[in-house]
Amino acid sequence: MRLLKAFSFFVVFSFCLLYSIASMAHVGSAGVLFQGQAGAYRVLVSLQPPDVIPGTAQVTVYVESGNVTGVLARPIYFRTGDKGAPSSDVISPVPNQAGQFQGIVWLMAGGASSVQITLDGDDGKKELIVPIVAVSTAQRDMPAGLGVLLSILGLLLVVILITAIGASASDGLLRKGASLTPKQRRSRWVSMGVAAVACTGILYIGSSWWNSWADDYKRYMYKPILGSAKIINQNNERVFQLTVDTNSINKSSQRRTVMSFLIPDHGKLMHLFLVRQNTLDAFAHLHPERRDTTTFEAYLPKLPAGRYLVYADVVQRSGFAETITDTIDIPEIYGNAALKTDPEDTYVVTDPLNNPKQIPVDENVVICGKPGTKTKLKDGTSIVWEGKPEVSFEAGKPYQLAFEVFGPDGKPAVLEPYLGMNGHAAIVRSDGSVYIHLHPVGTYSMAAQQIMQNRIADTTKIFRYSSDAKAFRDSIDRYIAGLKLLAPAERDRLLMASMSGMSAHDMEGMKHENRIVFPYAFPKAGQYRIFLQIKRNGQVLTGIFDANVKEASM
Repeated sequence: MRLLKAFSFFVVFSFCLLYSIASMAHVGSAGVLFQGQAGAYRVLVSLQPPDVIPGTAQVTVYVESGNVTGVLARPIYFRTGDKGAPSSDVISPVPNQAGQFQGIVWLMAGGASSVQITLDGDDGKKELIVPIVAVSTAQRDMPAGLGVLLSILGLLLVVILITAIGASASDGLLRKGASLTPKQRRSRWVSMGVAAVACTGILYIGSSWWNSWADDYKRYMYKPILGSAKIINQNNERVFQLTVDTNSINKSSQRRTVMSFLIPDHGKLMHLFLVRQNTLDAFAHLHPERRDTTTFEAYLPKLPAGRYLVYADVVQRSGFAETITDTIDIPEIYGNAALKTDPEDTYVVTDPLNNPKQIPVDENVVICGKPGTKTKLKDGTSIVWEGKPEVSFEAGKPYQLAFEVFGPDGKPAVLEPYLGMNGHAAIVRSDGSVYIHLHPVGTYSMAAQQIMQNRIADTTKIFRYSSDAKAFRDSIDRYIAGLKLLAPAERDRLLMASMSGMSAHDMEGMKHENRIVFPYAFPKAGQYRIFLQIKRNGQVLTGIFDANVKEASM
């Protein structure tokens, strides 16, 4: 049976190269949403990566403003850049859906990549770059029925081959009307025996090669980076420490030095989110400092004791964004808990999920809101989530999560830049299986987009990492230390200027007004909590909102 399976492999080699794809910039959400402006065209782009590679990514473009008559898309990989990218595929208009285009692009390689969208219309041709991460995470099993069918066909082909070889050494040599001699009969059986041995050897070698190849694939298959979180007592203060488990990183040439080639996103090397498990009633957004290549630390704010979900976002030099996850038991508060590792570290406590009457007592208390309701923050600022109360969202459907901010006097409040943008949001499902760090421009990393923009401008066909990992790491640490010395306003101007295409003209979501919009598609049904963060009067404020998501309607 093993040999027949090997023969089946040679018949349908391509069917066995089925890898699942995961987008690793978050947890539990497979697609990428991008909202942006290219000239007069404002669009929302949805990318759904394939579950096999090579495979096709589904591309949907919604034109929100401007007259677009044609859309093209092509993948651009970080390693090969623009020079090694294939030609564009046509993204066709959707019948009876004005301003909507849909199509596919082939993703032939895993890792950090992007899809270049070309829009053509009244304003001429304009381009957008949407980062996407595609990696091999699993191996598909061949369907049982197909395996049986191929085994039968393989056995039949082997029998035919052996029979044909035997006939060529006997019947094929006869003159018309002649009969086989005993010697010719022996020759036929000897030839068939040799053919059988040869076929068996070929199948055995093929089977061994395939098993070796499959073992190598599993060994180098993408595995999320694992972290080990703990609380240490440092001068009678609670300090969160995250140590990256380098043994969890496969030893391929592109992964073995990953922690030495991290780059900052929004000026921070790591964005750490802590959410109390099950109740989701305590939340912190911290920015740990790197103590060595694999260790990050941050002072804990006045988070109440309990078990917490840990989500730590990092971005690699290639633009490959990953979330390191863990859980941690945080002890009761000791010390004054007033020290901050970063001035923009913040925390908040709120009412437990499904228990709105149990309001905690804390200086940073915020009561959860729902669509269509006004939620007050600790400084008197209020946020209104646009929409109807008690609305249920559909899983898999893209939404514009829009919020309006008002000052204590009830007038629209102008938002200040926060980490180079006018707001951030973290969304967590009740069981912790879904987490994402959102921006007004979409569900992707801004650093990843900038890296891909720079890579496209680079004429080098094949990118090669510097061999001096320590020098790269030290240069990043010096850059981040320099950012910390800047005044907040100056730092935000620098961060905004470094984000390609992120001017107020190009991105409505970046205008410093009182309305902020996040594009997002909830990946599956369930209860979700949204932690919206803005900045006013130099203070980071957090609003909290609950959403119910139902299964997608057919």
